[in-house]
Amino acid sequence: MRYQKGHKDTTRQHIIDVASGQFRENGVAAVGLAGIMSGAGLTNGAFYAHFDSKEDLVQAVLRNALSRREGALRTALESGAGLEAVIRDYLSARHRDGAGRGCPTAALVAEIARHPNKTRDAFTAKISEIIALLAAQIRDRSAAGRRRKAVAIYGMMVGTLQLARAVNDRRLSDEILEGGVTAALTLAGER
Repeated sequence: MRYQKGHKDTTRQHIIDVASGQFRENGVAAVGLAGIMSGAGLTNGAFYAHFDSKEDLVQAVLRNALSRREGALRTALESGAGLEAVIRDYLSARHRDGAGRGCPTAALVAEIARHPNKTRDAFTAKISEIIALLAAQIRDRSAAGRRRKAVAIYGMMVGTLQLARAVNDRRLSDEILEGGVTAALTLAGER
């Protein structure tokens, strides 16, 4: 059976999208290839026409999801949203409650630390781009100072979101989010 031009690329992207949501929602280790392929409406055998291994898929998911996150951040900043708006959006109840569609860093960072260097390289490259975008928004006399603050702010945002998702007390979770916003804005010099 002949497929239309671009079918393989479209199918590959569909698998990446399904895996991305499942990985963020449940974790990489908890998601099997059969579940991903079933979620994509494909057979297990079709997987190997697109990826060499699950680890190859994890790398593709990270590059794709983090590129989208970086693109959304860039768009927000270029539209004049400002650093405070970006921080508030990241540390929002909506983002906390939507792990499957949210930041792949907050959802997967603890697991990625246990993956092979090639996977960690893909993660590191994209995180560096996000940090650079944040650094460009920070008022500091030196580039090194802006970068140090951006690294700390991003780490604080990711950790705050993870902690807010982990507790089962909604009021405490909201308090954690707001505390993270305040601390990040203070560090950025926005308060």
